Amino acid sequence: MNAADPIVEVHGLRRVFDVSAPFISRLIAREPRRTLTAVDGADFTILRGETFGLVGESGSGKSTLARMVVGLLEASQGQVLIEGVDLARTGDKAARRAIRRRIQMIFQDPYASLNPRWRVGDIIAEPIWAFGAGDPGAGPKKRATVARVGELLELVGLHPADGRKFPHEFSGGQRQRIAIARAIAAHPDFIVCDEPTSALDVSIQAQILNLMRDLQDRLGLTYLLITHNLAVVRFMASRVGVMYLGRLVEIGETEALFARPRHPYTRMLLDAVPDLMMSGRPRTPIGGEPPNPIDPPPGCPFHPRCPRAIAICRTERPAFLDNVACHLAHDERRN
Repeated sequence: MNAADPIVEVHGLRRVFDVSAPFISRLIAREPRRTLTAVDGADFTILRGETFGLVGESGSGKSTLARMVVGLLEASQGQVLIEGVDLARTGDKAARRAIRRRIQMIFQDPYASLNPRWRVGDIIAEPIWAFGAGDPGAGPKKRATVARVGELLELVGLHPADGRKFPHEFSGGQRQRIAIARAIAAHPDFIVCDEPTSALDVSIQAQILNLMRDLQDRLGLTYLLITHNLAVVRFMASRVGVMYLGRLVEIGETEALFARPRHPYTRMLLDAVPDLMMSGRPRTPIGGEPPNPIDPPPGCPFHPRCPRAIAICRTERPAFLDNVACHLAHDERRN
């Protein structure tokens, strides 16, 4: 496979949740059915070996999109292709199982993502057993699995003897290392990292991010990194997608996006980062609150908070053209 080939392709991905009250309550109150569109028409690709960052405010749909990409959540519309295979629609069980082995996820909370009743060695070995690469019983396969778990623990900076301990005996950073060891146990190609450092201290965050980069270089991993921390994105990602109210509003190369953001929301996200260099550049913080996703505003969803909004922004939703969804950016390009 060519390194420039996409390992993940997302086409028109949409997820709608029914948030209606129970039928009897709606009948008595004469209320209509209500829906919430968490992800609305996402389109992007992730190239082999790269880190694609996904940023946005809380509630923008990042984690919902991540769960649809790995198959933990069913899409209402659209498709996700992993190396050209649509896991939701393929009838080939062998192909689906082979692809699933190559997809893993690192969750946000290392305290909740590890089974407290299992020893660490069993937690890390579970993906090996699940995909038939080892044996939880006795014999040579069992010994090979134990040896593999010890290698994985050393790979993430822990000791093989730690496999006999329980998760509560470790710190938060060590637990996230265990979660990373579990994620790479079955030799995946693609890992979704959903806020992998947000629950950790700043100094520990740096250690975990450096570990993730080292593993990416050593194992040839591809990451989808979900975060609201722009410093993490700049350090880790080669390309960035910006989400607002369920929609991708801008995608670009990391350094280009940080230097010349094209969407007003992206520009205001960057302006919200403290200016440690004391450059004196004028900054416009994001005003107001995100609108209700159950009843979004007409036109561009960002126009109630956008200082540059014009008449068309209030009536017509911008298309996602040339990697940006903004009437102003489209006008500037035409001019």
